[in-house]
Amino acid sequence: MASLTSAPRQRGACRSRLLATTVLTAVSLHCGGALAQQSASPSLDLPTIVVSPTAVPTPVNQVASSVTVITAEDIEREQRRTVPDVLQTVPGLNVVQAGGPGSQTSVFMRGTNSNHVKVLVDGIDVSDPSNANRTFDFAHLLTGDIERIEVLRGPQSGLYGADAIGGVISIITKKGEGPPKATVMVEGGSMGTFNQNASLAGATGGFNYAFNIGHFRSTDIPVTPPDLLPPGRKPIDNWYDNLTYSTKLGGTVNEYLTLNSVVRYTDAKLKFTGDEFDFATGQNVPAALQSKQVVHQLFTRHEAVVSLFEDRFTNYFGVNYTNDWTWVKSPDPALPNVVQGDRTQFDYRGVVRPVAGLTLLGGAEQQTETLQNATISPVTFGKALFNAENGNKALWGEMQAENGRMFLAVNGRVDDNDSFGTHPTFRFAPGAILPFTDTKVKMSFGTGFKAPSLNQLFVDLPEFNFVANPNLRPEQSRGVDAGFEQPLFNDRVRFGATYFHNNITDIINFFFDPVTFVSTVINIDRATTEGVEAFASVSVAPGLRLRADYTYTNAVNALTDEQLLRRPRNKTSVTAIWAPIEKLTVQTTALWVGQWADVDRATFARITQPGFMVINLAANYVVDEQLTVFGRIDNLFDERYEDPNGFLRPGFGIYGGIRVSSR
Repeated sequence: MASLTSAPRQRGACRSRLLATTVLTAVSLHCGGALAQQSASPSLDLPTIVVSPTAVPTPVNQVASSVTVITAEDIEREQRRTVPDVLQTVPGLNVVQAGGPGSQTSVFMRGTNSNHVKVLVDGIDVSDPSNANRTFDFAHLLTGDIERIEVLRGPQSGLYGADAIGGVISIITKKGEGPPKATVMVEGGSMGTFNQNASLAGATGGFNYAFNIGHFRSTDIPVTPPDLLPPGRKPIDNWYDNLTYSTKLGGTVNEYLTLNSVVRYTDAKLKFTGDEFDFATGQNVPAALQSKQVVHQLFTRHEAVVSLFEDRFTNYFGVNYTNDWTWVKSPDPALPNVVQGDRTQFDYRGVVRPVAGLTLLGGAEQQTETLQNATISPVTFGKALFNAENGNKALWGEMQAENGRMFLAVNGRVDDNDSFGTHPTFRFAPGAILPFTDTKVKMSFGTGFKAPSLNQLFVDLPEFNFVANPNLRPEQSRGVDAGFEQPLFNDRVRFGATYFHNNITDIINFFFDPVTFVSTVINIDRATTEGVEAFASVSVAPGLRLRADYTYTNAVNALTDEQLLRRPRNKTSVTAIWAPIEKLTVQTTALWVGQWADVDRATFARITQPGFMVINLAANYVVDEQLTVFGRIDNLFDERYEDPNGFLRPGFGIYGGIRVSSR
């Protein structure tokens, strides 16, 4: 359990575009939208219609689950170029990046494991089948084409299946609309940063299109603490380069049939400093030479939407395919290693609205995961050293109902896995708006599970005396949350809090047999996570908005009562958005993270890692409708901190650039 594995827009126009985008996205992606609510949106221009866990557009006041919504406007205003940077201040999350951009990045949600978060891009499950525990590395996700990110917290397997113990992060990319529009962004700054993004999007007739190319480059990223180096050895900065291409197309064939397609491809390269053993001290030290990594990611979805009976019965037929290819080369004489994971999924979803206030959904899925691993050498010629495959079928159903001030969502799902058999899950989420005070009260109760990975089930490593365990059971969880939201002064002030509690059992961990000297993985651990997420937001004046979020998380091993690694108990963020004049917007964000349990990089001893506070500034100035100038300062006071231990996070940095649009 302890493993790590924008230019400002007019408010009315922004809300109209967000509403249209939300509705169109909801009906064109398979469970790709998570739900949003006022209590969790970093933007104080709050949406009124959101995409709920039912994957249908829902008024924000009819949602009982805890969700954060981050819009394209938020991303542009803060000038965040990677998804890990966007997620840093989200309540209930802890983002751990082993160095700077491109380094391995894990997200812990409500104290659960990093592999307990379901990650979707346009409805595509992007977890990596070739990863040891099927976790998703957020390091290579750029933001240039993202319309919104929705972070749904709490067990969600009743709708999303495996991996959704902590919750779901759903990323939805931009869809073309209106006349053709071309946009180019160029940015440069500290640490050898040089970023560009170019897009072309629009719609004509019944056809919409969006094409995007994003490039992120940073060549001088200091990540190695000097005190870890042997005498006389100098640190080597990380080097990272990422090219991401994406396309989103849609077409209306006739009044009954619509076709949609999404393709996303990433080519990323990283030079980083690994570890080597120092016989003089008996500890690990940063290596004298750098290692290299090349990552290719391909995510695709193709979908047909059939609408019948005046849109009262809508059918979605889709196919997803993902390919993760990773090449890693340690310093000589080590040989390169290549791993590849593939996933193919076929799915159906039906949405029926028999009467006003009632929506019924049901669906079926079939997916197959494969894994290949190879060491490139004159002997193997890059041939796979081992292969593994596993399949899963699922049926699910859901009901969403509302009647004035009361609302309810209930779902259930049964997965039939080729490895461990049948596993049922569910979720129940009621809520209400109280009369007179308009207080929103909400709660939810649900179950989740994490399926064993292909590595854990089938991959033996004889050179390490490790054998896989094909008899593993899925990790399981039960979680509950309850909270309230209170608006005041015509919603100029809003505050609230949510309590959560999760019990996780059958957690997969390593087991060493001292008799046979053989290690394996078994269902051995249990964990408990609980805490509170609280927020307050206020519109001080038409040009000044403030928001504060606080998260308390207590995540412990239920067998030893030890704190789980890399789950800080306390996290606070404060954001101020100020528009002193119509064309200028300034944002200040302060993030404070308290201490946490960690592992020493050199000795592997358990330690307490000190917390940190980082303050960021960002400013956007709209010269005219076609040109925006922007700049930001990250880590204003040059806070020097490691997260995780042994890996420096970036210090003071200053960046600036322009965005040019054709209209």
